[in-house]
Amino acid sequence: MKQVKWFDRTFDFNIAENVFPSILERLEGTPIRIEEKCRTIPVDFLSVRIDNAWSIKENIGHLADLEALWQGRLEDIVNEHPEMRAADLQNNKTELANHNGQALAELEKAFRQLRLQTLTMLEKINANDFSKSSFHPRLKKPMRIIDHFLFVAEHDDHHLARITELVKILKEK
Repeated sequence: MKQVKWFDRTFDFNIAENVFPSILERLEGTPIRIEEKCRTIPVDFLSVRIDNAWSIKENIGHLADLEALWQGRLEDIVNEHPEMRAADLQNNKTELANHNGQALAELEKAFRQLRLQTLTMLEKINANDFSKSSFHPRLKKPMRIIDHFLFVAEHDDHHLARITELVKILKEK
């Protein structure tokens, strides 16, 4: 089954705040899942683009590229900005980064370090901040901290599933 495109996804944010520890587990586990998944992928698969879509390395680099946006949006919510900062929907940072020219270990390390920064920021959040929200510019709906990081965890999983899909396609060739 082919997964739905990210920008075609819809989200329903009506979860209770006491689910947040599970979301944190997903966020913390993403670097580990990437490293474990990539451990057995043939090196010659890592930089292959299929139908001009991102390679495995580019998917991993993209996750690292977006970590500053996730951190900034957390700040937007905590500081009660009416609207979250917008994402670059063209993904120029990823397109220009030359992730295929980097070693896999460096991409994994960079993502792990950036995600750790995000998790450290989340550890410092005041309990009162969990009721605050900011408007998501593309989804056109308010998001609380829990909603935002459920969105991030779903985005992580989307790219992990894409990596799995790429490996399957490349093995069939």
